[in-house]
Amino acid sequence: MIRRTSAAWPLFCIYAVLIVYASLYPFDNWRFQGVVSWSFLTEPWPRYWTGFDVMSNALGYAPLGFLLAVSLHHTRPHWPAIGLATFFAGVLSLLLESLQMFLPVRVPSNVDTALNIAGAFAGAVVARGLAWVGLVNRWSRFRDRWFELEAGGALALLAIWPLALMFPAAVPFGLGQVLERLETTWVHVLKDTPWLESWPLRDVEFQPMLPITESVCVALGLLLPCLLAYGVVQRRPQRWAVAGVCLTLGLLASALSAALTYGPVHAWGWVSPEVLRGSVMALILALILSLASARMCWVLALAALVLQLSLLNTAAAGVYFPMTLQTWEQGRFIRFHGLIQWLGWLWPYALLVYLVHRLSRAQTVGRG
Repeated sequence: MIRRTSAAWPLFCIYAVLIVYASLYPFDNWRFQGVVSWSFLTEPWPRYWTGFDVMSNALGYAPLGFLLAVSLHHTRPHWPAIGLATFFAGVLSLLLESLQMFLPVRVPSNVDTALNIAGAFAGAVVARGLAWVGLVNRWSRFRDRWFELEAGGALALLAIWPLALMFPAAVPFGLGQVLERLETTWVHVLKDTPWLESWPLRDVEFQPMLPITESVCVALGLLLPCLLAYGVVQRRPQRWAVAGVCLTLGLLASALSAALTYGPVHAWGWVSPEVLRGSVMALILALILSLASARMCWVLALAALVLQLSLLNTAAAGVYFPMTLQTWEQGRFIRFHGLIQWLGWLWPYALLVYLVHRLSRAQTVGRG
């Protein structure tokens, strides 16, 4: 018997990893002072704190409590969601605040711990309140009508995709262009070591993309979430609606990223003729491929993803792209310790793993 998978659980796991990253950033200059003390828990509360501290700690943990409470709502038998979410947040917060004792740029705080726990508690209360008034069950019924039972992973990837687009890419919607950066980082790590000479390096420099190639990458980047959704949505009108939502969210997320980076006046400055052609291509292909079966959509999504990653990672970024990154990195809220850039780098590879997993499972089931 196939059980329905909830998107809340993978989103909860991803969000917990992001909290760990944000709490321990920048992960360097670790030091041990000879003694580990939890005296910060009993210290008097500071007289002054900023609104940003309250927002980043309380609101930062609220989605964690919310997602865990929603995940527990679907378990049988029901667990005490509010208590477990608050307890988990307290343990996680205490662990991370304790690890901050080993980081010179971070200071453990009892206020941060209290705000984290309060935020998770509030998020869990909101989740239980929504369940009490029936909204969670309504969403479950809506999901049953629109999506297949095992759609949880796909829905989680679709929810993260607009956030990944907040990181500026050399090619709009071209996520996962990491090869050139990985090579530079690896050469820096092996610098002044004998392994650098034996490491195979490229003999030629990457060349900029041709306009037609850029349009193809834009089209593939917009088409991928549509094909991902088609794999878990069976009915054609619903596929059209989901594809329209995906394309709209992709365009709005890219515009918001440009607006936060350069100002609202430049929100649509990234829309070039190549982007327009690619967007039209994506729209036409999304309409045509809505006729395909779910398995065919998985196969086409995998092929499109491999093609896009190949095109992106064998081309050089634009001349002005480093300046774009420099401007983006100055934004505190949009950057958030570099979390968004990790989403932009890793989302297509997470999609790759998901597609391979689903296709291999479908092949195993078909043979059985």
